[in-house]
Formats: sequence, C-alpha cells, structure tokens
Amino acid sequence: MPTPLISASILSANFAHLEADLRQAEQAGVDWIHVDVMDGHFVPNISMGPMIVETCRAITTLPLDVHLMIDNPDDFLDAFAAAGANRISVHIEGNPNIHRTLQKIRSLNCLPGIVLNPGTPACTLQEVIGMVDLVLVMTVNPGYGGQAFLPDTLGKISEIQRMSQKSQASPWSQVDGGITPRTLPLTYSAGARVFVAGNAIFNHDDGITAAVRALKVSIG
Repeated sequence: MPTPLISASILSANFAHLEADLRQAEQAGVDWIHVDVMDGHFVPNISMGPMIVETCRAITTLPLDVHLMIDNPDDFLDAFAAAGANRISVHIEGNPNIHRTLQKIRSLNCLPGIVLNPGTPACTLQEVIGMVDLVLVMTVNPGYGGQAFLPDTLGKISEIQRMSQKSQASPWSQVDGGITPRTLPLTYSAGARVFVAGNAIFNHDDGITAAVRALKVSIG
C-alpha cells in the first residue's frame, strides 16, 4: 500500500514570506507542494498562475502538484508545464474532451490527475481512471480555503478505491478540503493516500513544523 503523503497547499501560505514558508514546510517533512489555480469563472475566486509555479520551482525541489480550477484548461497546460509543474490535475466537470486534456498533460512530461467536486459522482471516472496518475476528491466545494470538511464525500473516496482495483488502475487517491488531524484519519480509512492541507499547515498556532507533525501523527 502506498505511503501516505502530505501536499502543502500554498493558498494558505503568507506570500510576504513565501520562500520561508515553503522551506519550513519542506524541512518539516511535507512531500509535495500543492498549487491551487482559480480563474474566477470555474470557481468564484481568483488565485495564482504559472508565475507562482515558476517561483515555487525556484525555491524547492519537491514535486509541484498543480490543481487547475479553470475554464478551458487546455489553453494553459503548456505554460504550467514550462513553469515547472510535475503534476497537473483538471476537473472532469465542464470538460467534454477530457481524454484529450489528459493525453496533453502526459505529452508535456507531467503526470495527469482528474478532480471531482463534491456533487460529482464517482462513476463519471469510469472511462478515464486508467489514464491518470492521481484522482483528487474535493472534500469541500472548491474556491476558498478554510472551509469545513464534508463527511458525505467519504463514500466517494471508498467507491473510487473499489473502481481502481476493479479496473486494475493504481492512481494516487488524493483529498483536498478541510483536512486536519481530525479529518485526515477519516479519509485515510476510506482509502485516501495523499492529503492536501493549507490552513492546517500554514495557519497552525504552533507553527508549520508542529502542524506537519500533527498531520503525520494522526495517520497512526
């Protein structure tokens, strides 16, 4: 069974000292850096673009886990790959040519991921689960950090695990949204193995190192 990984979401980092936050997260033992890209159309918020990915790439050698919450992701894949993304995940919602998008990501020497919103059923992945390196189940509605975990998503995580085994696919199972030392074990039990955390890492009262330790300890 894959070793659980922590992907630190910089959406909650302090951009006045992004380099310091990233270096501290890396030293604390996070495995990936998660970059949430929002365009104000697909989700009701605007965040960051390829320039931030390029900045992160200059700071850290950790894998950059880029989540595109944008319309027409195909138009921006080249830019994010060139900026240094290792993984690029796109939503299945609103993408009628998802096969082509996933193929394009892989052709750019990035690992493709597919993302499902809380209201999207797991069965929509049936035709593409064998094409991806990662399945991201949103455990909040995307667009903002700091939201409360939606427990109804746990069944979907388990369903995707069963679907993967049945199709003999082996993508990473990732969760994002409201992940804390309390909710992480719930998603782990359901089958998740990559945990995106933002507020729980960068806004922890005792600092980044203590935050990462708390997440790792919660797995047991």
